[in-house]
Amino acid sequence: MSVKQAVREQYQATVNLAQGGNIHIPPEGWIRTVRKALGMSGAQLARRMGVTRARIAQAERAELNGGITLKSMQATAEAMGCRFVYAFEPPDDIENVVIAQARKKARAIVGVAGRHMAMEDQTVSDRRTEREVSRLMRELMYEMPLDFWQDK
Repeated sequence: MSVKQAVREQYQATVNLAQGGNIHIPPEGWIRTVRKALGMSGAQLARRMGVTRARIAQAERAELNGGITLKSMQATAEAMGCRFVYAFEPPDDIENVVIAQARKKARAIVGVAGRHMAMEDQTVSDRRTEREVSRLMRELMYEMPLDFWQDK
């Protein structure tokens, strides 16, 4: 195993920790929800942060429309005695995301070759085609060429 592959596997393990976390944003957003759960008013949070009550209301609105910065979220969480967590949650084990991309890319490459061979009346069996897709998929995953994530 190459150093590059070992490093990639370490990153994959880190990302997999977030998978399946069932993290859902509350309808009122995290700031307002946590603030209310703590029994803290907007004015009290504003005092703890050294800002105005209007700034807290603005932050709560900005969170809901996606306009708040990560720095603001972290500062607000800390002012409420919380830890701010930021993550990407993959739909599946991250290695399966890589496998799916490699399979997609391999099928596309083999498909082009198959069409050229068919024009020359040299078609191959479905079984042989699938073997070639599997072989190419493993090769693509190992080498991770620069165009790996390009779909065309």
